[in-house]
Amino acid sequence: MKKLLGMASIILSFGLVLAGCQGGATESTDVSSTVEKTEQAEELTLYVVRHGKTMLNTTDRVQGWSDAVLTPAGEEIVTAAGVGLKDIDFQAAYSSDSGRAVQTAQLILDENKASSHLELHTDRRLREFNFGSYEGDLNHTMWQDIADDHGVSLEEFLANMNPKDFADSVAKLDKERMKKEGIEEGVNWPAEDYDTITSRLTEGLDAIVEEESKHPGTGNILITSHGLSISALLDTLFEEFDVPEGGLKNASVNIIKYKDGKYTLGTVNDMSYAEAGQAAE
Repeated sequence: MKKLLGMASIILSFGLVLAGCQGGATESTDVSSTVEKTEQAEELTLYVVRHGKTMLNTTDRVQGWSDAVLTPAGEEIVTAAGVGLKDIDFQAAYSSDSGRAVQTAQLILDENKASSHLELHTDRRLREFNFGSYEGDLNHTMWQDIADDHGVSLEEFLANMNPKDFADSVAKLDKERMKKEGIEEGVNWPAEDYDTITSRLTEGLDAIVEEESKHPGTGNILITSHGLSISALLDTLFEEFDVPEGGLKNASVNIIKYKDGKYTLGTVNDMSYAEAGQAAE
């Protein structure tokens, strides 16, 4: 497993997000595109976008399944990304069911005349990591607990961090905290381990690809999700992927292509769409 470079910056700059679920049922059942096309695309191009900055990000709070609206600056950068993506004729649009991801997807679609009519399909499998009892806590508290559990300094742990160790440590510590507080199982959603997270993410992506491969269209699919979840998904699918230093930026675009049963990695952490949108203002 590759080391998660710059994870400290992800935590300190953006805040974490809770994600994932055991079952993974989609929230909407009708996922057929309303775009009228006559030919089926031979290849799908998935535009996977990280949500804009939120209010909990700005206060350095753990944010996984917990949620917060985009800040004005967060709305602005996402709208700019939407302007940069306005000429992409999307066949369908999907989002995590977390409000910040839904808000991000809608802002992007609002700038796209060719795709503004699309129904946005939400899927809980695209959520951010679930951090259990750490949700809403300070990021520093969670990270220090992880370092203490490993018997190293916070700096040492962050320097050698990888996504699997990170998620599995949080799941372990969350269980211990719940037991210490006398909270029975089932009262709260437990923090997810890495296998749970990556299983639901890949299952969700596979479901989107399977569904959209049935329909004629442009082959362009918009997906909005979360920084750690997108990183974990790319890390699972592609051996060549390395998490960018500082983590995936808000409103960054990550492109995955799908053809003949195989995924290939395109651009990662691409801010050129947002930059183009800002330049057009």
